[in-house]
Amino acid sequence: MKLVRFGKQGEERPGILDADGAIRDLSGVVSDITGPAFEAGLFETLSGVDLASLPRVEGQPRLGPCVGGVKNFIAIGLNYVDHAVETNAPIPEEPIIFNKAASCIVGPNDDVVLPKGSEHTDWEVELAFLIGKRTYEVSESEALDHVAGYFICNDVSERRFQLEMGGQWVKGKCSPTFGPIGPYLVTRDEVPDPQSLTLWLDVNGERLQNSTTANMIFPVAHLVSYLSRFMVLEAGDIVTTGTPPGVGLGMKPERYLRKGDVMELSVSGLGVQRQRVV
Repeated sequence: MKLVRFGKQGEERPGILDADGAIRDLSGVVSDITGPAFEAGLFETLSGVDLASLPRVEGQPRLGPCVGGVKNFIAIGLNYVDHAVETNAPIPEEPIIFNKAASCIVGPNDDVVLPKGSEHTDWEVELAFLIGKRTYEVSESEALDHVAGYFICNDVSERRFQLEMGGQWVKGKCSPTFGPIGPYLVTRDEVPDPQSLTLWLDVNGERLQNSTTANMIFPVAHLVSYLSRFMVLEAGDIVTTGTPPGVGLGMKPERYLRKGDVMELSVSGLGVQRQRVV
């Protein structure tokens, strides 16, 4: 299933793509696409729904974030060896964990706004996932059963805030619009192997990132198990898993986003995002 949220910002409605790629309105079936909805049996409910019986959404509505009600937005740093190398960072022996603020989440095609004082805002295409039920101290063999679905995240990052101003990374990761997610959440049954997905990102039509999740240092199952050693992951938490090489920070000379730039990015089977920088 490919689940979407569509409509004006703050007024998104739940939807599902039918076989023709059209959006069908799920408002009569579920109030929103959230982790708690999955924990309450959303997947089983939707499995029994005749999509043709649902109202078809006409036109091309704005797509909102593919998950609503997010409270905990966890990110993994330096999860590809060649990305660590390009940024002159040590290759991690254990996952690097930080948080993005839930307030930075926007839709997949919404504008990315350069924050006041920004000099080094950068792009990062990533595979992300939604936790679908309470998760604590789970083994790697059980871990993927706790994932409700997968989606794309652009982990937009202001490198000067992140790396040159001291303290923790979070201040370079949390500005409003720095967390585009979507366009849709693909349920885990349609992603049997999250470590076999290609991912790419273009800026102004130029391919800058092009890799595969097979190159992750710490795969999704390991991340779920590892995180659950240190915290309870609640239904509705989202995790973004790190970016491959090709970011602006790693270029010589370094290259960063400017007003008018356009980012396009994709993970295979999970759709395409497109953001304009303003």
